[in-house]
Amino acid sequence: MNTVPALSEPLALTATTDTQTIAALIPRAVADYPDNVAVRFKRDGAWQQATYAELGEIVQEIGLGLIDLGIAPGERLCILANTRVEWSYVDMAATAAGIIVVPIYQTNSPEECYWVLSDSEACAIVCEDAEQLAKIAAVRDRLPNLRSVVVMDAPDGGDDDAEALEAITLQTLRERGRGRDAGELESRRQAVTPDDTFTIIYTSGTTGPPKGCVLTHGNYSAMLRSVELRRVLQADHEDVVYLYLPLAHSFALLIQLAVFDLGVTLAYWSGDTKLIVPELTEVKPTYLPSVPRLFEKIYTLVAANTDPEMLASATRVGSQVREAELAGEPIPEELVAPFAEAEEKLFVNVRAVFGGRLREALSGAAPISKEILEFFFAAGAPVMEGYGMTETSTGATFSTPAEHRFGSIGKPLPGVDVKIADDGELLVRGANIFKGYYRHGDLSFGNVVDGWLHTGDLGSIDEDGFVYIVGRKKDIIITAGGKNITPANIENDMKRSRYVSQAVMYGDRRPYLVLLVTLDEEEILPWATANGLPEDVSTLANEPKVHELIQQQLDEVNANYARVEQVKRFAILDHDFSQETGELTPSLKVKRNVVCEKYSDVFDALYNA
Repeated sequence: MNTVPALSEPLALTATTDTQTIAALIPRAVADYPDNVAVRFKRDGAWQQATYAELGEIVQEIGLGLIDLGIAPGERLCILANTRVEWSYVDMAATAAGIIVVPIYQTNSPEECYWVLSDSEACAIVCEDAEQLAKIAAVRDRLPNLRSVVVMDAPDGGDDDAEALEAITLQTLRERGRGRDAGELESRRQAVTPDDTFTIIYTSGTTGPPKGCVLTHGNYSAMLRSVELRRVLQADHEDVVYLYLPLAHSFALLIQLAVFDLGVTLAYWSGDTKLIVPELTEVKPTYLPSVPRLFEKIYTLVAANTDPEMLASATRVGSQVREAELAGEPIPEELVAPFAEAEEKLFVNVRAVFGGRLREALSGAAPISKEILEFFFAAGAPVMEGYGMTETSTGATFSTPAEHRFGSIGKPLPGVDVKIADDGELLVRGANIFKGYYRHGDLSFGNVVDGWLHTGDLGSIDEDGFVYIVGRKKDIIITAGGKNITPANIENDMKRSRYVSQAVMYGDRRPYLVLLVTLDEEEILPWATANGLPEDVSTLANEPKVHELIQQQLDEVNANYARVEQVKRFAILDHDFSQETGELTPSLKVKRNVVCEKYSDVFDALYNA
């Protein structure tokens, strides 16, 4: 069995985090790994790169440029851009200068941008391009604190918004920085303390307007130590991490910091979601952080082209072989032939989708099906699940290939304590817990009592210390019969269907449960073509054959639940949820309260039918 690709064992890596502030991160990385490739990014269709020594020079130029703009330590600077290398340059430069970075999602509307800028009292903003500049121009007259505007991509000549905002280019900012004494930036950096605010990240806002989580240098330094002690990133200096997640979200931010701390390579996507899979084959990452949707899409594609019995058998056999490898045990003889067949016909192709070098992936920000995790583990491309919140500096628990229990969110990170309150709520304590909401200390959610953060999630902890999430306190549905239902279970099962994009359960104080479903356009349109139906989602939502298809999916899901937990009726929406239409947060979480209110007539009709 020497030909069997084994899951990688932990590498002999020394934890490198010895800095107490994020401001000191880049200088130490430059000193330790000057010639290592720090970043890779695409320009004009070709991959380019910069070493840590070059990264340090760029960060210094921008940091000094920000000082030249007159931005003082402790003032707030917003970044409004897609995930790209310049995002990291500005982030690390501002941090080195003692400036507090406040990210804004690139998908935010002008009013949402206004909320973050005004609530954080930001004095400066760095925008990606003309599209983002236009958002700021639309609300500029209501932002008295805003003094400086910088743009990453210089607009084509004569841009009215750039002129009205008196925006300067990032290149100009760097040039201004070259004219200043490097000692100014070093003096700023040395003055930063662990108790100083590193960033204010505005939560996605599933309920109410976004709230700014105040996170210190000490918070994220503690998180980096926890992550690396647990070897979540088992990185060596040949490792590459591919990043397409929004850097405005704490998940991507932690990945960025951990990569720079370890001296490995961060490869940035080109900005086109359709190119993520092709770019994976080009970059060949060894580590991939992602939200569940990417893994769900790949799995549904595999399932659609694989015999169900073969898929189930391959997953079962592959899982047994992988577990034996990790335990250092011989592979049972009866598994050798079936595993070799699964490897040749299925697993090697799955790994090729990720570029062929993937050692581990991490799924976060939302729940993912146990079935999907088991499959990728069996295929030799393990997808591990973690848990955390912006309020916990991203992380609290993680799983690893060597220590996992599918269905669980893993064990607490070193330095993090968890417990279950009397009402079932998961509580978290550690040096990573945030310092409250900026200017909104009276908000109840996220309250820290005696050091314990109240997460709002309902959980359990087994005898081996693995933590499980069973639902959100505010999401629990209590039917008219008094039964407590966790909607996420059936919702996630329905989303495993290749034809379903979103599913939201409804039924609080109602006699039975109903479901609102949206269709996955990429999957339903080819199905419609094959069945002689119109290639239009709004039309398909009312097609009897489509309702029969979704009913079949629902019947299979319902079979796994007690009668009182089953969904009795469903409706198909004529469009998908989106951030623009208000149902999704920028991190793609469903705003349940918005959906229930916005489509109340649809839910009522299901009960009145």
